[in-house]
Amino acid sequence: MERVLAILLAGGAGERLFPLTRHTAKPAVPFGGAYRIIDVTLSNCINSNVRRIFILTQYKALELNRHIREGWRILAPELGEFIELVPPMKQMRDDWYLGTADAAYQNIPSIVADGGDYTLILAGDHIYKMDYADMLAWHVSRRADITVATIQIPPGQASRFGVAGIGREGQILHFEEKPQHDGAPRSAFNPRMVSASMGVYIFNTPVLIRALMEDAEDNASTHDFGRDIIPRWLSKVRIIAYDFRDLNRKSVSYWRDVGTLDAYYEANMDLVAVTPEFNLYDREWPIRTRQLQYPPAKFVFAQAGRRMGIALDSIVSAGCIISGGRVIRSVLSPGVRVNSFSEVEKSILMHEVEIGRRSRIRNAIIDAGVKIEEGCTIGYDEEADRARGYHVTEGGVVVVPSESATYANIAV
Repeated sequence: MERVLAILLAGGAGERLFPLTRHTAKPAVPFGGAYRIIDVTLSNCINSNVRRIFILTQYKALELNRHIREGWRILAPELGEFIELVPPMKQMRDDWYLGTADAAYQNIPSIVADGGDYTLILAGDHIYKMDYADMLAWHVSRRADITVATIQIPPGQASRFGVAGIGREGQILHFEEKPQHDGAPRSAFNPRMVSASMGVYIFNTPVLIRALMEDAEDNASTHDFGRDIIPRWLSKVRIIAYDFRDLNRKSVSYWRDVGTLDAYYEANMDLVAVTPEFNLYDREWPIRTRQLQYPPAKFVFAQAGRRMGIALDSIVSAGCIISGGRVIRSVLSPGVRVNSFSEVEKSILMHEVEIGRRSRIRNAIIDAGVKIEEGCTIGYDEEADRARGYHVTEGGVVVVPSESATYANIAV
């Protein structure tokens, strides 16, 4: 894999994850308690022996930069390995990044200087396990110029994805981004399903450079890989589909785009099942992250009938203190405190959240640093939650942002 340069696109504004992205880039949003979203894709790279990585940043990247600097200095520069943060430098045009393809275009000098025979294009907001070395072997064996990773989905979901029409030998014959009709072609890998793009691409590097240069000259282009580059180059080069081979070792392939609040919430809830849909505990395919300096989690008070510090079917990170409260099917990031007689259910508590005594929290995302005062009730009355300025998603998840330090009481 030394001939591969990975480009990880991490510059999106993340509007659909607002208010979690009020102060930070989407890939730096916490996931699964101890991790950040970007850790999953970076771990896929390291586990696949991809060790030359550009991370293209743009939007509110300070926290992301610190996370990479403090947690991902694990490669050997003397061996040509690196994880390089690349902000917009306006090398090719006097604009910020205008789209995924434009982000790569503006870094053509860096790709040429540090690239290899193949360029791997990745997104920083997807949750999945994939061996990119296996995808590269498929790319080379099929003599492809471009390979698109695809996942099998039910036909009813086709309108949410880029959909590929695939021939017998795996060659993509046509490609449509988010088709708004019922005629999406069935997958060549499973006639009951549709092959959807995962936003993972391998390019022969000379082909990538040509495609980016051409796209940059098209004023009508949205400068997006799926919407512009792939459809336009179907007739020019050999584009092959790679059917996703899931290393998560479950009965159903796991791939999640966590670009919306509801999708983000559900992906976190997937982790707390007795048999989790996404396995964080696989030692053969570990998910790495920055290890923060916190003491072990602590559970205190065990007075039957009065109060008990307990967590059931939950992820409890280092530094958490469950002080006489009850936590059920929730994800707690480092440094969280749940005080006496409180109950937290099916919720995500970010770093350093504190839940005051006698509070009830359900179906909620509490942003980092928020201190919920004593006696608060969140997630039981949508109208009351909206009236207090909380964001309530279409799926009924209440998001409490971190714009203020404390939140006043709601009578129980």
